[in-house]
Amino acid sequence: MAYIFSFFALAALFVVMHYFTELSRKHKISITLVLFVLIYSAIAYNTYQNEQSQKLLAVVTKYNQGKTLHCENNKEVNLSSYSLSVGTYTFIGKENTPHYAEMIDASTCQ
Repeated sequence: MAYIFSFFALAALFVVMHYFTELSRKHKISITLVLFVLIYSAIAYNTYQNEQSQKLLAVVTKYNQGKTLHCENNKEVNLSSYSLSVGTYTFIGKENTPHYAEMIDASTCQ
């Protein structure tokens, strides 16, 4: 939806510049292309961030369901060995376990 809206907004901008400004054709095309790249870069960035957020939410949900997560360096994270720090989304090794005080970023888990 955002792609369609931005396409029509850029087309409208180009039409306005074409009829109501004294810029050369080269300048008008350059301005439109720069805005096109900026808008689509922002959309791509937001899409990427949304995917990362959904992945992190899936990892936390799986952890809260009591399932074992597989993280970097072949670490296995579960409720009995690690606790979740919600503010930083980090798994911290619990006391009286071999993983005591070990910290693992939730974004590295699957």
